[in-house]
Amino acid sequence: MKLLRLARVALLMGSGLSAHASAETFEVKMLNRGEKGPMVFEPDFLEITAGDRVRFVPTHKSHNAATVEGMVPEGVEGFKSRINDELETGFDKPGFYGIKCSPHYGMGMVMLIKVGDATLPQSYRTVDMPARAKPRFEELFERAEK
Repeated sequence: MKLLRLARVALLMGSGLSAHASAETFEVKMLNRGEKGPMVFEPDFLEITAGDRVRFVPTHKSHNAATVEGMVPEGVEGFKSRINDELETGFDKPGFYGIKCSPHYGMGMVMLIKVGDATLPQSYRTVDMPARAKPRFEELFERAEK
């Protein structure tokens, strides 16, 4: 009987490990200048699966990654890395996550992450944001809705 119980535990642990083993980690660079101009995340749009992770790398100095207030799925606590620090975080809840570089938000340094099968909430379009961030987010919203 004890052997059977151990076999069940091992089977459950093994299946849990395989679920985590299939998760991917994506790298996002924070750049002073990139393919789309100054102060950018590359890539600036990601479509990932629930359980995947994203590593934000301050390739150039003076950047961070932080969620935009009002642009995370309901019930999700946002995050904010320290300036010049790499941050790796998991995205477990499906939905859209608006990300900014706090020091360069006013210059339009933003990105969007889509997790799983999600519909962009219309409330994201009315979030108060700097003038230069708005057109970048609008372009990202259009890409996300295709």
